[in-house]
Amino acid sequence: MRNRKKLSILLASVLVLALLLSACGAGGTIKIGVIMPITGQVATYGVQSVNAAKMFAEELNAKGGINGKKIELIVEDDEATPAKTTNAFKKLVSSDKVVGIVGALTSKCSLAITNEAQQKQIVMISPSSTNDTVTAAGNFIFRACYNDSFQGQVVAQFAYETLQGKTAAILFDNANDYSKGLSKNFKDKFLALGGTIVAEESYNTGDTDFNAQLTKIAGTNPQVLFLPDYYSTVSVISKQVRAQGITVPMLGADGWDEITNNAGDEVIDCYYSNHYAPDAKDPEVEKFVAAYKAKYNGETPNALAALAYDATNILTDAIAKGGTDPLKLQAAMMETNKKFVTGQIKFNELRNPVKSAVMLKIIKGADGKLTTEYSGTVNP
Repeated sequence: MRNRKKLSILLASVLVLALLLSACGAGGTIKIGVIMPITGQVATYGVQSVNAAKMFAEELNAKGGINGKKIELIVEDDEATPAKTTNAFKKLVSSDKVVGIVGALTSKCSLAITNEAQQKQIVMISPSSTNDTVTAAGNFIFRACYNDSFQGQVVAQFAYETLQGKTAAILFDNANDYSKGLSKNFKDKFLALGGTIVAEESYNTGDTDFNAQLTKIAGTNPQVLFLPDYYSTVSVISKQVRAQGITVPMLGADGWDEITNNAGDEVIDCYYSNHYAPDAKDPEVEKFVAAYKAKYNGETPNALAALAYDATNILTDAIAKGGTDPLKLQAAMMETNKKFVTGQIKFNELRNPVKSAVMLKIIKGADGKLTTEYSGTVNP
């Protein structure tokens, strides 16, 4: 009798313990990989993107996560190097068992892993890889940003119609898919509008002296100069542009984001296309910017941070709707259609978002520092 009583107590204790363990770990975690360059040439983009992704995950977890499960972000630094992106992807999928990936950031890095992500049926959403071919690998590859075809056309249309520039010169990186893609799409649209490309010069990644190309460009007297590259390179080129006596507006794309923190007065009154304007009077934007500033020492989030925030939102929203089964998750991603920080987003058949772009003008603020102001929206 005494043994039976002990057995009953033991079984009850085991049951209570099991229930407690179940309650504590019921949820467990849903692992999501994040591949970003948090060191290297474009680390500013990567750090802010990771910050924004973490901020969204924390906000979601504070609300209970997804069906009681917390979101766990596993961050890998690829230094914007395709080989390291590939290694990061393999680790996240094989060792960490992530259900999806936010990344990579640059087009060349995303292109290094899209085929394998498609083969392994890992839903991947790049926040900011704009090269047209990024989603071509298959139906598991998405992006939160518009692509270069649209972005290049936006800048060309703005140059021709708003700035009334009828002649343009282009200086681009011939070894960079991002720069080459933008250059081609700008050229095609500008010509289609009736403009003339008076000079088209190239350089290679890592070059620091652009005077030979700029001397040729100066001789053609363009009305606008298109520089489709990242802020770190453009900040070097722009000084040499002005030193050559070229005074026309310089134009760029989203890779210019952060140019105001890296260049000088030479870029005042220049323009670039971007995914959002932090000064926009939009509830989603205002809420995001305020939260980011409060969390990260007053820093204004750049466009890639906004895109990373949206990409994490899109992926977790799809997990909440479709679960973690790859096919159901992919189907849920395709059902995306709601307002995010960077605009209303729904995907077309190529998993590219149908969304608008904004143009930003670089100005000097009241505090004497460079900043940007919203200069218009271009719809698809």
